This record gives sequence, structure tokens and C-alpha cells, in this order.
Amino acid sequence: MTSAAAEPDVQIATRPRRSAQLAMLIFAMVITIAGFAQVGLARDGTLPTGMYGYGAGLAVLVAISYVLIMRFAPYADPLLLPLAVFLNGIGLAMIYRLDLGTSRDVLLARAQGKNPSGIWASAPNQLMWTALSIAAFAGTIVLLRDIKFLQRYMYTIGAAGLFFLALPGFLPSSISGSLGAKIWIRLGPFSIQPSEFSKLALVAFFAGYLVNKRQALSIVGKKIGPLNLPRGRDLGPILVIWALCLGVLALENDFGTAILFFGLFVSMLYIATERFMWVAIGGLLLAGASALTPFIPHVQQRINIWLDPKSYFDGGCQIAGQLHNQTDYTHCLAQHGQYIADSGQLMRGLFSLGQGGVLGTGLGQGEPWRTPYSFSDFIFTSFGEELGLTGAMVILLVYALIVQRGMKAALATKDNFSKLFAGGVSFVFALQVFVIVGGVTKLIPLTGLTTPFLAQGGSSLLANWILIAILIRISDTARRPAPQPIQDEGMTQVVSTR
Repeated sequence: MTSAAAEPDVQIATRPRRSAQLAMLIFAMVITIAGFAQVGLARDGTLPTGMYGYGAGLAVLVAISYVLIMRFAPYADPLLLPLAVFLNGIGLAMIYRLDLGTSRDVLLARAQGKNPSGIWASAPNQLMWTALSIAAFAGTIVLLRDIKFLQRYMYTIGAAGLFFLALPGFLPSSISGSLGAKIWIRLGPFSIQPSEFSKLALVAFFAGYLVNKRQALSIVGKKIGPLNLPRGRDLGPILVIWALCLGVLALENDFGTAILFFGLFVSMLYIATERFMWVAIGGLLLAGASALTPFIPHVQQRINIWLDPKSYFDGGCQIAGQLHNQTDYTHCLAQHGQYIADSGQLMRGLFSLGQGGVLGTGLGQGEPWRTPYSFSDFIFTSFGEELGLTGAMVILLVYALIVQRGMKAALATKDNFSKLFAGGVSFVFALQVFVIVGGVTKLIPLTGLTTPFLAQGGSSLLANWILIAILIRISDTARRPAPQPIQDEGMTQVVSTR
């Protein structure tokens, strides 16, 4: 009687919680639509006409994703999809709010005689990229049934990732340049940031490589004090990755991408070997890379602005907060040029966070557009101004939950490649958010990385939705019940063949 009574409890524990996932998806959609409504009510006193179109479009996409997960990944973690939808939804609402406002970047582009399309807040474009990203998410869920399939082609995938990572550095600045960094590929109205997809390829390559070499990399060589050093010949991989990151830094002037990929490899190396010595060596190599900064003017300027942002702001950009029309920007641009965008945005972002306080000014009631690139690089300060410290902490908590659920999937899976892959993807989210939020809050030098799901940009959104699909696929495999033994299906019958 005791074992029979306990059996239903085990079945309930392993049953996927799809109803709870549906409830959380509905909650995420309600928050998103409420954000659109708040923008219209705060600005015009009426519900915005675009709310219905954006809400309906996003709801259809979310419903399709939910049905596909029920069909192809029924045991997946129920939290991952609602968390991604929540971030994507509120990011779309903020971009819609900035699209309606007066964007300083649009005025600056017009003062330079450029076409402002593509560099200002555009909610329709972001909704289009959301649709494409969720389509890629659905395709990954349906087609990538077994993540271990990628391990067979790890060297090909790794070579492709390195190629696309380095490609913008060899292209002319007219095609790849933006604010001093060369990280884009522009062909007419189409633009893409290859590094966003390279991180997916390199996570797969690192996972496959470390699965094969983890035992050799775990061997301890000499011991210096409390630190156990690896053997000299085992230092090769981390030195190669360090050199590649320095190459990216030199070719593309992209401090953020170099930190992201080097930190990704060191973290996956630690997960694979459980040796702290690799973290210490990685920290020393990263510190040594700082010796290159005087030879890269763009990176040196970022560090100088971080060390003393007020002097750069006072050097010509403090008047940016008083500029409201194209004539003012033309006059300021003639005196200071690109100085406005590069030097003043950090102080403007800090002012936005200070203006928000604890509870914020209210969605649609602040002036986040005064910060250059408030819809992309500095979208976190836009949320900080209008939602306050409370809203900013909620956003960081959602990111922390994504990382935690990814790490939980990594711990639950028994396959070493999937374990390292899920751990690497989770760390990509964690490090990217740290670098971005740390940059706009003056904790570390500012970089050009984008905030996952929130910032405007098709490449980032597409890559991050694919990463979420991979985490869902890994969690489904890890949480799926083992096949039921034949002894549990009934009494064994003996059949005579005579």
C-alpha cells in the first residue's frame, strides 16, 4: 500500500508544468501591453493606436512558440520562454516610447547630412526583427533535436565563428565602422553584427574542444604558493585565445567583444576542469592586455572617459542637454564633431539614472532621449530613468533567473558536451549584462555591446533567441524521464516455445 500510494507523487513531480508556463506568458504579455498603454496615456492622454497591432503581433508569435514547445520540447524548463518574452516585450515598449520622442541621435545624424534611418528608435523594425527571431527560435526547437549533433562539426563551426568575428576588421570603415569601432557589415539598407553569431559558434567549439581535452587541462604542473599551475604545454589554448582577442581588439577597436570571448573561454575552461588556476591565469592575461590600450586611440579614449567623465563632458558636451533643434546641433557639431556622441553619453546616462530615483518618472514621462543611443547602448539608463531603481533591479533579476535556469540545465544534463554548452551560453548572458550595465553605470569602461532582448538591433535579438532555444532544448533533454523499465509495466510472462 505504501509504494502504491507514493507512485502518483513521482509521476506528478516529473510532469511538465505547461499550465504554469502559459500563465507566466500571459503575465509577460499583460506587462508589455500595459507598457504601451502607459506610454500613450502619459504622452497624449489616450491609448496609442499602435498598441493593438504590436500587442496582437507579439501575442501570435508567443502563442506559436508555446505550441511548438509543447509539441517538440514538452519537458523543457517552463521559465525560460516567459523570461525572454518579458524582456523582449518591455524592450519593444521602450523602443516604441523612444520612437515617439525626439531622438538626439536623429538630430545629430541630420546635422551631419546623413540619412537617420537605421540609427534611431524604430518600433516597427524591432517588431519585424522580433518576428524573425522567434521564427529562428522555432526552427531551432524543431530541427535541433539533439545538441550533441554540433560536436561532430566543432572545428568547422569554430573556424566559421572566427572568420565572421574577424571579418569586419578587414573591411573598409565605410562598410564596418561605427563610432570608432569596426563591428558591422553594411550592404545598402541591410546591416548585421557578425560577432553576435560568432559567440554561438565559439560556444559550440569551446564545448567540443574542452570535452576532448579536459583531462589533460586538469593536470597540475608546478605549485607556486597557493596556486597550482598547469603544465607548460597545456597553456597553449588559453594563450591562443588571448592572442586572438588581442587581434580583435587591434583590428576592430572593440573592447567589449574581446572581453566577452576571452571571459567566455576562461569560464568554460573553469567549468570543464574545476581548476581555479585557469581563472587566475586568465585574469593576469587580461591585465596584461591593458598594455595595448595606449596604442588604440578609441579604446584609450573610452578608458579616459571612464576615469574622468566630467572633464570630457565639460569640454563641450554639457550644452548637449540644452539642444533641442537641428540648428543647435549643427553649431555644436561644427565645434566638437563626434565628440558629442562619444564623450557626453556616459554623463547623460548617469544623469538619467539619477533623475529616475527609486521609482522613476513613469513610463513616457521622462526624457531618456537626451542620452545618445538611448534605444541601444544606453537603453538600460532609459529604463532606469522612467522605471527607477526598482524597475532596473527587476530587469537585472530577470537576467539572473535566465542565467540560473541555464546553469540548472547544465547541472541536470549528463552529457558533458551539453553541460559545457549550457554553462557557456548562461555565462554569455551573465557577462554581457555585466559589461553593459557596468559600462553605463561607470563601474567599468564603456563598451559597445548590446543589452540582450532589450536593445534595438536585429543581430543581437536573433542570436539571443537562438541561444534561448538551445537552452530550452538542453533542459528538455535533461528533464525528460528515463525510459520505464519493462519490469514496471506488469508481471513478466514465461512463454514456452515447445
